[in-house]
Amino acid sequence: MIILGIESTAHTFGVGIVKEENNSIKILANVKDTYIPPQGGMKPSELARHHVEQAPIIVKKALDEAKVNMKDIDGVAVALGPGIGPALRVGATVARALALSFNKKLIPVNHGIAHIEIGMYSTNAKDPLILYLSGGNTIISIFFDRKYRVFGETLDIALGNMIDVFVREAGLAPPYVVNGVHQIDICADKGKEYVELPYIVKGQDMSYSGLLTAALKLLSKRNLPDICYSVREIAFDMLLEATERAMALTGKNEILVVGGVAASVSLKSKLEKLAADRGAELKIVPSQYSGDNGAMIAYTGLLAAKHRVFIPIEKSIIRPRWRIDKVDIPWR
Repeated sequence: MIILGIESTAHTFGVGIVKEENNSIKILANVKDTYIPPQGGMKPSELARHHVEQAPIIVKKALDEAKVNMKDIDGVAVALGPGIGPALRVGATVARALALSFNKKLIPVNHGIAHIEIGMYSTNAKDPLILYLSGGNTIISIFFDRKYRVFGETLDIALGNMIDVFVREAGLAPPYVVNGVHQIDICADKGKEYVELPYIVKGQDMSYSGLLTAALKLLSKRNLPDICYSVREIAFDMLLEATERAMALTGKNEILVVGGVAASVSLKSKLEKLAADRGAELKIVPSQYSGDNGAMIAYTGLLAAKHRVFIPIEKSIIRPRWRIDKVDIPWR
């Protein structure tokens, strides 16, 4: 079985192709292009235009890289949510067109579930406590009774979004990442003094909006590297507190980190110490699958297709607020 997967939930348009043969799954292609606004944040209309322009190029590159054509494809998987509406519509439209034109099954995929599943696949995690950390999500999750359950999450903005907004407003970005290192880490590593900022953990949940607002107010009053250092340390420590409490309650001995923030070196160092203290194993999704990508959609689409999870074209609406705990998981 060969599945083509399309990712377009936010700044990235990606296409992945996976193949299962003799009970072995192989990722044949993982091609993407990420929209970087010339200044400021992303405007949905410009984001959608980028995806429209890149879609045919990325689809062709993925097919060429995988050395297959559409006749070899058994199904087209697409991320229908959660995400930015105009961006989601481009991916859904391309997927519907391919499915109709080549008479292929259409497979609905939740973007967050795809991040988790590619993490499980690439790290060989078995039954972990999951930290799903990206620009749009900050979720602590476990799998129980056919669903990924949300054990804790942000009450307002996501950790990744908070950090991106801060470095942008501080004049450090775009680009947000330089040679694999986020601007917050580059700036924070020059900091020397800790600045008092809001630290908000409520039960298992975290709140980052107050931290962001307070940090932005200090930009004209304090040394920028000191603010960067304090924002990073407080934000990550809030997450670690909720994570440690979740580990104590669930008794898990694996921590799986997925999503774009998983690439943070400083967060990895903190999580390594937490895992060591609790006698747990830390597993972090490889960098090529940490950010948004088509391979994770294709891989999750393959799992779904094997359990006959398909969707008629006329019902394949986008779901910008599709939560991971609303998705049945028949393959676990």
